[in-house]
Parts: sequence; structure tokens; C-alpha cells
Amino acid sequence: MTILVAAAAVVLLNLYAAVLVWLRSAVYGVRLYRPMLVNIGLSAVPVLAAVLAVAGLAVLGPVVAVAANLSTGLSAGILWTYLVVGTLLWLLFFPNSIYLITELNFSHRQDGDPVPLWYDIVQTLTLTLSGIANAVLSLAVIQTGFVLVVVDPTPWVVPPASSWAFAAVVIVLGAVGVYLGRYLRFNSWDVRHPRSMASKLVSHLRQRGKALEAGGFVLTHALLIALVYAPLYLFGFVSLG
Repeated sequence: MTILVAAAAVVLLNLYAAVLVWLRSAVYGVRLYRPMLVNIGLSAVPVLAAVLAVAGLAVLGPVVAVAANLSTGLSAGILWTYLVVGTLLWLLFFPNSIYLITELNFSHRQDGDPVPLWYDIVQTLTLTLSGIANAVLSLAVIQTGFVLVVVDPTPWVVPPASSWAFAAVVIVLGAVGVYLGRYLRFNSWDVRHPRSMASKLVSHLRQRGKALEAGGFVLTHALLIALVYAPLYLFGFVSLG
């Protein structure tokens, strides 16, 4: 029940954010700011990817069982390949959720905008919270999968330390991804061109003060997500136990 309530709350928050973006245009007669709607969709991708990755384990189960009859090493190889590839694919899209924090710069507002500031504050804050909620939910699904599949399926009173370390690494990498997306305009699919990405990143960080700015950005964003995520996940984990 806890999982269903959390999932429903996240879905409703995403829908509310989308409705507010649409109403901004319909009520005040301004141009529909489509990038926000696109970002809401991209923010939800990590949740879908996490759910599909966990569901895929159920489909993969019979295959692993058959492989185990042939070779223990073969079954382990299939399982680990799936886990690594699935986790990496999810991780590529994970920053899209945290990215919505950067919408708080109100870059969509223009001089003489008829939209009241109070409306944009609520709309943009809702948008940001929907992104954080997507990040928390998707990471919670993956961390729980990590505990059950990689660590030990034995019931735990609290999440094991190794799973917290995994979550911490993901959160930091997510913050790095947000920085790359906001300031270097990289997208998840740009990993297809790693040399070009590395070249642009090196050139960027060589600029005066950029390395320090990047470090501060990643640190502050990662700590924010961690402070929100850790108690929520602990509460959810304990309630499931």
C-alpha cells in the first residue's frame, strides 16, 4: 500500500505541474512554454525505466533458471549483464528528474509578462517538486532492487550501508548530469559521442572559475537531493518491513 500511495502521489504531482503549465497559456493568453512540458515528460522517464528494469527481472527469472541448469557461471553472467546494462541505461536518464530544479531561474518569464509572479512561483515550484519526486521514486526502486538482488534478499530492518553508498554515488552523478545539461547543454543521448563530450567539458572547466563553480553546483544539488531522499527512503523501507 505504501508503494502505491507514493506512486500515486508522484503521478498526481506530475499531472498538476503539466496542468499549471497549460493553464498559464490558456488563462493569461501567453505562448505555451512547451520546453516545460517536454521536461516533465523527460523527468518521468527514469521512473518508467526503473519500473521496467525491476519488471524485467521477473521475465528474466526463467531464463536464468534454465541457464543455471547448464552452468552456474552462465546464469550469473546473464543476471549481472542485465543488472549492469539496465542500471546504466536508467542512470543516463536519472539527471532529467533533478534537472527540473534549474527551472527555478524563471527563464520563461519576459518583461511585461501578464502572468502574475505568484502564479509562476507556484507553477515552477510544482514543476521542481515533481522532478524531485520522480528522482526519489526512481532511485528508491533501484536501491531496493540493489538490496534484494545484489546484497541479500533476507529481510532487512534498515537499508544496508552498501545500498546507501550506491545511492550516494547515483545522487552525485545525477548532480553532475544536471550541470552538464544546464551549462554545456548535453542531453542523455550525447553519450554516443564521448570524445566530443570530453573535449567540450575540458574546454569548459579550463575557463577561469568554472571548475570551482561546477564543484559548488554539484555539491549543493547533491546534498539537497540526499537530504530529501534519505529520510523518505528510510521511512518507506522501514514501513515495508
